[in-house]
Amino acid sequence: MLHIKRFLVLFLLILVGGLIWYFSGAFEEKIDYNTQVKPIFNKKCITCHGGVKAKSEFSLLFREDALKPAKSGKYPIVPGKPGESEMIRRITEKDEEERMPYKHEPLTKEEISILKKWIKQGAEWGEHWAYLTVQKPGLPDVDDKWIRNDIDKFIYQKLENEKLKPSPAVDKQTLLRRVSLDLIGMPAEENVAKKFLNDNSEKAYENLIDDLLSSTKYGEKWTSMWLDIARYADTKGFEKDPGRNIWEYRDWLIRSFNEDKPYDQFLTEQLAGDLLPDPTDAQYIATGFHRNTVTNDEGGTDNEEYRTAAVVDRVNTTWTGLMSTTFACVQCHSHPYDPIRHDEYYKFMAFFNNSRDVDAEEDYPLLRRYEKEDSIEALRIKEWLFQNAPADEAKKYYALLKTWEPVTTSFERTDKYDNCELRDTKWLVLRKRSTFRMIQMDISDKNYFLFRYRGYPSDGVWTITLDSLNGRVWKTINVPETKGQSKIFGVDVDPVAGKHDLYFSYFSKKLEKEDFTSLLLDWFYFGQPFPGKGKPGYDSTYSSYMRLLNKPVKTTPVMFENSTDLTRETNVFERGNWLVKGDKVEADVPKLFSPIEKKGMKNRMDLALWLTDKKHPLTARTMVNRLWEQIFGNGIVETLEDFGTQGIPPTHKELLDWMAWQFMNDYNWSIKKMIRTILMSATYRQQSNVTNELLEKDPYNRFYARGPRVRLSAEQVRDQALFVSGLLSNKMYGPGIMPFQPEGIWNSPYSPLQWKQSEGEDQYRRGVYIYWKRTAAYPSMTTFDGTAREVCVARRIRTNTPLQALVTLNDSAYIEMARNFAYRLQKEVNADVGAQIKKGYELATGHTITGNELSVLMDLYKSALDKFKKDEVKTCEMVGGNDKRNIPETAALVVVANAILNLDEVVTKI
Repeated sequence: MLHIKRFLVLFLLILVGGLIWYFSGAFEEKIDYNTQVKPIFNKKCITCHGGVKAKSEFSLLFREDALKPAKSGKYPIVPGKPGESEMIRRITEKDEEERMPYKHEPLTKEEISILKKWIKQGAEWGEHWAYLTVQKPGLPDVDDKWIRNDIDKFIYQKLENEKLKPSPAVDKQTLLRRVSLDLIGMPAEENVAKKFLNDNSEKAYENLIDDLLSSTKYGEKWTSMWLDIARYADTKGFEKDPGRNIWEYRDWLIRSFNEDKPYDQFLTEQLAGDLLPDPTDAQYIATGFHRNTVTNDEGGTDNEEYRTAAVVDRVNTTWTGLMSTTFACVQCHSHPYDPIRHDEYYKFMAFFNNSRDVDAEEDYPLLRRYEKEDSIEALRIKEWLFQNAPADEAKKYYALLKTWEPVTTSFERTDKYDNCELRDTKWLVLRKRSTFRMIQMDISDKNYFLFRYRGYPSDGVWTITLDSLNGRVWKTINVPETKGQSKIFGVDVDPVAGKHDLYFSYFSKKLEKEDFTSLLLDWFYFGQPFPGKGKPGYDSTYSSYMRLLNKPVKTTPVMFENSTDLTRETNVFERGNWLVKGDKVEADVPKLFSPIEKKGMKNRMDLALWLTDKKHPLTARTMVNRLWEQIFGNGIVETLEDFGTQGIPPTHKELLDWMAWQFMNDYNWSIKKMIRTILMSATYRQQSNVTNELLEKDPYNRFYARGPRVRLSAEQVRDQALFVSGLLSNKMYGPGIMPFQPEGIWNSPYSPLQWKQSEGEDQYRRGVYIYWKRTAAYPSMTTFDGTAREVCVARRIRTNTPLQALVTLNDSAYIEMARNFAYRLQKEVNADVGAQIKKGYELATGHTITGNELSVLMDLYKSALDKFKKDEVKTCEMVGGNDKRNIPETAALVVVANAILNLDEVVTKI
């Protein structure tokens, strides 16, 4: 009996122990891959076992790779069995030659425990938060009289968690200046300001926002932000850095922001406006977004190399600027930290590799802008074509009229030059007796041949043969003289099935010497004759067509897709080297994201539709985060360029998702509505004062217990000074302007271009219009953190340097603004100098000056006045001329005006 009792006790102990063991595992805390495991891998393992390297054939980037046997044949990770996982053995090994990470600090006990539990729980990978489709989060269950809208609920919940309280609301004057700077980039016009300050209704602030959003200055301010993303400049870059006439793209941005173009449409037109069914000029111009790439016109450069570099830049810009993803590294290897494979870079590159641009000096493709009666004639030709020709042919010929595309430039597909050359790698030059070859041209259905050239002799004869110099003669052409002008000339040809090498032989008797230039060839076009022959109006329409086709007109670079016969093949570049081609790939998106459902060949329009699909996890999040950063100084994700696993995590992830959802759905991609919601929040309206508690707990205002306090951007510093001084010109649009700049800033080799200061009001226009030279950007802009715009920059990193003070204190442009500021005060305030200083302070800060502040500025005035009374030369220098203003009192007021423009509360949004 005793034995039976002992047995039962032992059985019960074993049973209870087993149940405890079983349920302890069942209720064990679930390890989260993204927040617990991935950080360990990224910090300790992935340098050797990730996308760049996979030592011992073991990579932790993808689950399917990590579960494969390593080079040793052992399985590094066996789901559910940490004891059988070679990785666990190696990270717990005592022998330093065996232990991983090799020759680095070992993992901590806590890190090892996490990895063991994770493997025991099945070693499940998790998707990073930024790569999951946006879902509308529930609103926090909080309630407080401080809360004004749903944004505040997320902020208030976080503040409660951090044991912080929001700051009091800011005063009306400060709020007026803050919101004006955020919406239009400068103080509000006097009538708008007075309307708000005198309105004591509950709707006063809301009405102010609406007034500012409707201002044309709104588009100018927000365009400045986008130009960094679009790497917009008025020059092409590299050593010579010649000019590029692309300012119409900047103007398109201003108009788009002002009309509140929905963001999905805004992106679609920039990525693929040329692929819309019947693109307007504006939609063509929008594609300038990806024509802002640097190009190299220097003699001896490889055009294909720099064309490829431009395509690579378009890939990187699309990911960095529009999707907050570091993608450039995938050009050489799989992503080091995020699950994107090396070949997926080139599949994505294929979307852009089929555009028609070829690093030509003329910047082809170009939108040709017909003006006045020519624009009416172009529309008449279009109407006639679509009434009298098949739609496809009508569309082709109208596109040719508008863009000169799709053509083959003279340096593409040509070789075997005999007594001719690619001069400066830009133009094909023929001489008295010349031959060259065009490689593998598809002329199956081509019975019309157009070419653009300059012909000098009047007796030039061109013979085109098939497949060899002695092959079948395809066409003989008597090439007319053009008297030094470029001309487009067309002839009928006979279609020949298949692709052929075309051999061109040229001869002129009149040229005296063999090395005299006879022809400069620009481009070739193979297609069908002008359609509609025999129809009423054919002759006059064709004549008008050729007249406009040949007419020199204003142009701007745009995107244009290759025709079927010019389609480019895309290959993987081995280790990122464009000269070492690997496997052929087709256009597609990384598997990490939802696929493009379209079958067959995909183009940039398919890419644009994929990017703006509401299932896309990054597009909306990226934009609302950028809007937040522009207003508060930091994004909810601080790293605007990187939402990946190495980026800084969001401070308010649910708020970010809520805004992204609202942006896409309830606001239908309206940027103005999204901005309005942010500005209407109590979060935005807080005072920006910093208490000791906030300085200790939240020095960088990540939890938003106070309002934004941010140094103004380069454009805002200048625009505000122009506005306050009374110099600002409201003139909009047009070519870049050249305000004052010292001699010697521009020193480009091989270029006669000089900085010629703009005259009249143009020199006082807003910063968004300043001519931007990549190798020598406007100095005060770069001093205040403006970028060179050689590549996409997702955010400007603010700096605080002595050079900035030297600009606003000593730059001749700012001295001129200070002078005019002083003149304005003397004109508008007839009372004593104290009243003038009060007025100046109020204009610059939006606030009434305090007694102490006035005393300081009056002391400065008196000190300067004493010095100027003793020195006529210095007085004249400060006033800037020997006229009626050349008196010590004015010179002293200029000094005070200059000081006011340099106050911290003037160059800072508070």
